[in-house]
Amino acid sequence: MSHFTNEDEALLQSMLRQLLQSVKEKITGAPSVECAEEILLHLEETDENFHNYEFVKYLRQYINNTVGSVIEEETEKCTSAQNQGEVSGYDTLVQHVTKKTRESKEYREMMHALKNVMMVVVESLINKFEEDRMRSKELGGKTKNERQSGYYTDNCSDSDSSFNQSYAFMSQEQLQLLAERLDPVQPKEVRQEALRTLCFAPPSDILNSESWPNLRKHLTMSLSDPDATFSEKILRFYAKTFSSSPFNMTREVYTSLARHLELYFLSGEYSLRISAGLDVSNTDINRLLKKVRLLNEYQKEAPSSWIRHPEKYMEEVVESTLSLLSVKHEPNHPASPDFLSPVYFLALLDIKAVWFKKWTHAYYSRAVVFRLLEKKYKSLINAAVQQCLDYFEFCKAAVNKNSRVNDFSQQHCDNQNFSYTGPELQYVCFVHSLCLLGRLLIYKQGRNLFPVQLKNKKDGVSITGLLVLFTQLIYYSPSYPKTALAVHTDNYSPASLVMEILQVFCDQTGCAAECLYTDAVIDALLHPVQSLLSGTEMCINCLETTLIDVADILARIAAVEDGLSLLLYGENEKTAKDDSPTAVHVIVQFTKKLLHDDISLLSGSEHLPVVKGAFIFVCRQMYRTCEGLQMVIPYGLHESIGEAWKKTSLLSERVPTPVTGADSTSSISLESKNILLWEETLLDALLNFSVTPKGLFLLHSTGAMNDCVNFMFSSLSKKLQTKEYEEFGNRVMVTQMATTPTGAVALQSSGFIKALVTELWALLECGKDDLRITQPKSTPVDPIDQNCQKSFLSLINLLTYPAVFELLSKKDIPNKPMYSLREVPTDIIDIIDRLIILNSDAKIHSLFSYEQSHIFGLRDFIIDGLSVERNHVLVRINLIGGPQERILPLRVLNKGSDPYPWPMFSSFPLPKCYLAEIPRKAEFRQDKDLDKLLSLFKNPEKQTRWTEICRKQFCKVMKARPDIISGTILAELIEKFVSHLSESRSDCYFSTGNYEAMDADVTSESLSSVQQLGVEMTVRYGKFLNLLKDHAENGLCFVLMNCEKFLKKQQRTVVSSLCCLREHYAGYDWFASSIFLIMSGDGEKTLMFLQRFSHLLVSAFLWPPRLHKSMHLPITTVESGIHPVYFCSAHHIEMLLKAELPLVFSAFHMSGFTPSQICLQWITQCFWNYMDWSEICHYIAICIFLGPDYQIYMCISVFRHLQQDILKHTEDQDLQVFLKEEALHGFQVSNYLEYMESLEAIYRPMLLKDMRSIRVQNT
Repeated sequence: MSHFTNEDEALLQSMLRQLLQSVKEKITGAPSVECAEEILLHLEETDENFHNYEFVKYLRQYINNTVGSVIEEETEKCTSAQNQGEVSGYDTLVQHVTKKTRESKEYREMMHALKNVMMVVVESLINKFEEDRMRSKELGGKTKNERQSGYYTDNCSDSDSSFNQSYAFMSQEQLQLLAERLDPVQPKEVRQEALRTLCFAPPSDILNSESWPNLRKHLTMSLSDPDATFSEKILRFYAKTFSSSPFNMTREVYTSLARHLELYFLSGEYSLRISAGLDVSNTDINRLLKKVRLLNEYQKEAPSSWIRHPEKYMEEVVESTLSLLSVKHEPNHPASPDFLSPVYFLALLDIKAVWFKKWTHAYYSRAVVFRLLEKKYKSLINAAVQQCLDYFEFCKAAVNKNSRVNDFSQQHCDNQNFSYTGPELQYVCFVHSLCLLGRLLIYKQGRNLFPVQLKNKKDGVSITGLLVLFTQLIYYSPSYPKTALAVHTDNYSPASLVMEILQVFCDQTGCAAECLYTDAVIDALLHPVQSLLSGTEMCINCLETTLIDVADILARIAAVEDGLSLLLYGENEKTAKDDSPTAVHVIVQFTKKLLHDDISLLSGSEHLPVVKGAFIFVCRQMYRTCEGLQMVIPYGLHESIGEAWKKTSLLSERVPTPVTGADSTSSISLESKNILLWEETLLDALLNFSVTPKGLFLLHSTGAMNDCVNFMFSSLSKKLQTKEYEEFGNRVMVTQMATTPTGAVALQSSGFIKALVTELWALLECGKDDLRITQPKSTPVDPIDQNCQKSFLSLINLLTYPAVFELLSKKDIPNKPMYSLREVPTDIIDIIDRLIILNSDAKIHSLFSYEQSHIFGLRDFIIDGLSVERNHVLVRINLIGGPQERILPLRVLNKGSDPYPWPMFSSFPLPKCYLAEIPRKAEFRQDKDLDKLLSLFKNPEKQTRWTEICRKQFCKVMKARPDIISGTILAELIEKFVSHLSESRSDCYFSTGNYEAMDADVTSESLSSVQQLGVEMTVRYGKFLNLLKDHAENGLCFVLMNCEKFLKKQQRTVVSSLCCLREHYAGYDWFASSIFLIMSGDGEKTLMFLQRFSHLLVSAFLWPPRLHKSMHLPITTVESGIHPVYFCSAHHIEMLLKAELPLVFSAFHMSGFTPSQICLQWITQCFWNYMDWSEICHYIAICIFLGPDYQIYMCISVFRHLQQDILKHTEDQDLQVFLKEEALHGFQVSNYLEYMESLEAIYRPMLLKDMRSIRVQNT
């Protein structure tokens, strides 16, 4: 049934007529054509007889006959697929069948045939309707009655009732006659009758007719008719046209209305003045406002459709609007300044310039608007700027006179008179101008219109000048009573309007850089703050509100990198003057004064805590970064916040605990709530110091570490419950804390670690609660299941060596004889016991998801996931070496006949296939540069600037022949260089007493178990490198024992609960072991070198045990258990990384990982297992020869080398695993030496100053 016969057409016509007659009452009762269409579209839902209509029955039968077979066929296919598990669910089945049916050839043919026949049927029905209308006079009478009844009862030109009229189709002859009758020369009665007819004609017919040009001209002229009924009816016709016709037609109607208004304002009959005010109840003014209102409504609707039409149509609308708004008297006209221009009327109806916002939203129209403004209508921008200047001068003059400014922002027209005074009209136009300029400056093309030249200003007004004016409006504009806010839904006070604009600017990168990031704007923002600091008199309305607004904008600026740089260093860092402090200094000083209640004008204010919190937040945005913290540290802001917190915590202890079920207002007073809120604000401020390594060190010195971590964990729990979790920031703080002993202990005591372990256990053993299981889960094949990835990474961030030492030191693995199925692990030792060391059946049987929890399944004759992983781990932990010195078995199986060619390592010795062959390197003494360097050591005292010459020569050798800086040559170089420096008082940083070595007869039994293991691994590695001979263990034990002895003489006695401060240095001395290998196992030579080396500043950073509990450090530093390598070196690594490699820094932040943690691991173990021995030697050599700051440049170079890998693994969400496990493949120190020298040229003064300050670090 692909085509229809004549009989089918006749049958469809009668059935369609029957359907329409049945629903006639519903359609005729509809308020508009659109509503009538909606009624028909939803007829099945609303009409219980829907399926009984003959037309519906016919259509259903026709569809069934045409595509029924297609539906059945697709249903069978889907049913069979569902049985095989490929498709699931009834909804999926229906969607699939529907989609396939609609894509079929039969469906397309059916729709084509239906459309053709229905077009014929509908056209036939319309023709019959026309014939019946022409024959029947009754229809004319009915139309007349409908006209008389009318729907325009509200006299509103653009009300919805404009759409409610019945349509009468008109021929071209009738339209031509209509145009003639609307000619202004015709009698009034004829024109009125013609207008009534016009209102009932379809707008599309009229706009498409040949007579439309004449008709439009007559309508435009009739708008000026003294008889108001003409303009009323024409406006109704325009409103109906705007709502029901496409843009290409309505733009002509709009331009004619705009042209009419322009001519009216230019005509002699218009004589309204600003000073006289405006009476809205006046009939003529009311009529004028209706015309402008209709214009404005169209302005706001047109942008949604004009992109679908030629640009010239849109340009006509834009130009006619700008032309109208530019209307003004000639400059020499006596009433020119007092002329009430069209802008005022538009501002009354659209005070926030929404029309301009919509016109500039899309580039398509924005380009046209700005082009026309620049070429022909720049006077509009000039007038808007002038309006803002005039209002500002008015406010400033009133404030300087110490009088109160009339608050036009909160006034509203009288309910009786409906009139506006002259100043109120000026204020309305000012708001419109302010909003228009605020929108204009967002865009590059808009900013290109500046500077603007004004008649009364010689230099013109630049963007910066305008932004300074905006900023000054915040504190010079009038204040208003708080009760006024309840009256208005919108707040039109200048301060709130300017705040809206500035907040939008802050969110737009390009706009903020050009508009806000200037010293002039920042100075204007800080003017009230500077005045309060200096104690100068100022006239500022609503001081607290002003300060809160200023802090809000400053915080937004500080949140962006370029904005932060402006606050820290000024607009041009190089030309910054010492006598004009940058914003950061002013803000921090003011915040400190606020915290000490040292601002007299604010004392006793109920809003003082809010002001304090706002400025603390600005400071927080700065000290959360390494570079910002460097600027804040000298002011001791952390101490001020800490003192304020201690005072508040004493008050909060007196607040009663809320009683469950009791009225909250009765159980806790408002004052008590404010105290608790203020305490949380201060804790949050202190907590944010922990984002950076040095900040965490400062946080510890305040004594608030435990309370801050408790607050963080409490807040985190609440945010997780409400789904509001700032993941990146919190993860970074946790990672920083876990890198220090005190932070790890605080995390443990807060319950954070317990919660993390419990969550991990639940994911492994229980699975997600909200996971709907429709089929059994497959056995995991990845080492870490995707569901557990996040918890796994959190655990990785947490388990640093300092944290592990504090949390697991002297703890035994439980190894219980029985474990309950309900027994859940609560700390790290439990995880090790239950998931890692499964050495009993009791542990295995206690697991629900054994395979997932342990990747178990090991058999003697099957290679599986666990045996592969275990083999990799065993080889890795027993074999030391860089990327080219050891071969690690893969963690995956290969494809093919031999999936795992690696031998299993379960007992010593280690299979030789895992040991790379190390070629013996010959000693290269025949090198001119090296000979010159060695010759310098023969007579060091005879040459001036000897140290500098040695360093330059060393760099020359390193760049040209790095391979010869090794073995005995390296030993000789560093030994003689350090010997010379240790004899120079200027180069000795630490003073140490004399020490005589113990007897050489020392055995490993004298050492701790950790040291014994370290000695064993070192000797094994040294023999592998052919650097040590047999019995080297005794020599290394001699070195370690004597190092411990002579360093102990320089240590403090510390009473602390931290495990790392109770006895010896927590960990193995990898640096001393490295020197032992460089000295080829000569214990006495090594010890002598280390004793001399301990005098130098570089020893503090290259040799971590050197400063363990050292008397050279302040007692507060020692008690924190935080090493200078962390709060100094690692801190500056993060700062330089952000400046030099911003993508890498961002990658770390997104991963919730920190550069400081991995760098501390690299430095503490002297890059063992990360670099080959030759590169470890070069790392030690460049730090000794070139300075301790090269340790920082070295780490930055490594990150630069790894940049692409870091970005990739961030995307793969395994950055922590990659950095901690993977060696530094392809990295050579010599290749990056020039880069390190370039970093030295920029950063050395700052870094060395900070490194040298560790002795007096009294914060």
